[in-house]
Amino acid sequence: MSASFELKKSVDGQFHFSLHAADGSSVLKSETYTTLASARNGVESVRKNAGMDSRYVFEKSASGKIYFNLKAGNGQIIGSSPLFADPNAAKQAARTVRHHAATATLREPAP
Repeated sequence: MSASFELKKSVDGQFHFSLHAADGSSVLKSETYTTLASARNGVESVRKNAGMDSRYVFEKSASGKIYFNLKAGNGQIIGSSPLFADPNAAKQAARTVRHHAATATLREPAP
């Protein structure tokens, strides 16, 4: 299995996506979008920005766990990682996004 984006529709009619590594683990999640087209644009923004090291901002949560945000050129967050207890795991997740987002398949909800 290769990396893939999974686009989902929430119960409230909003859309969001996740990027999953080859092992199925989630490495990046989006904000919610009001339209399917906007969510697709979010996926394309991740594809465009994922290869640039300067777009990754690592943070520490209040609980002391590490996560990163992927930002667009305008500084807007386009995806956030899960929380990691191990900083090396967060770095590995960022490497996965960096190297696989551009070619990851996109799975969309059924109409």
